Amino acid sequence: MKKQERHQLIRNLVETRHIETQDDLAKALQESGYPVTQATVSRDIKELMLIKVSDMRGGYRYAFPKERSHMMSSEQLERLVRNSVISVWAGGNLVVLHTLPGTAQGVAFAIDSMKWVGVMGTVAGDDTIFVAVENDSVAADFANYFKETN
Repeated sequence: MKKQERHQLIRNLVETRHIETQDDLAKALQESGYPVTQATVSRDIKELMLIKVSDMRGGYRYAFPKERSHMMSSEQLERLVRNSVISVWAGGNLVVLHTLPGTAQGVAFAIDSMKWVGVMGTVAGDDTIFVAVENDSVAADFANYFKETN
């Protein structure tokens, strides 16, 4: 099994089962037909940045940090941008993105998830996103990225 496939299976297992230990995760993978070693499971946990969170039973289980649980890959972001952003304007420390109706919040979430250096945050409506950036140089670079992606 490729690492990418195993990681996807681990994501599904962590989101749908109560996985308390590395051994629990290894057993769940083996039950799914993917034999793994403890060392592989340990590396996967580190690479996926899983954390232990308390559960309602007073114990702990593996989970994804909230900011990473729905994080998009750069490929997904670029696809979303290509399919959603209509125009980009930059001025001062503000960039305004116009999107197809109903897609602004998804694009803003993707921008926030990518944690671009110099981007302080986003505010999204239905088809418009305001992106606050540190300065006009960051605004120009950020706007150019979106113009080149489209």
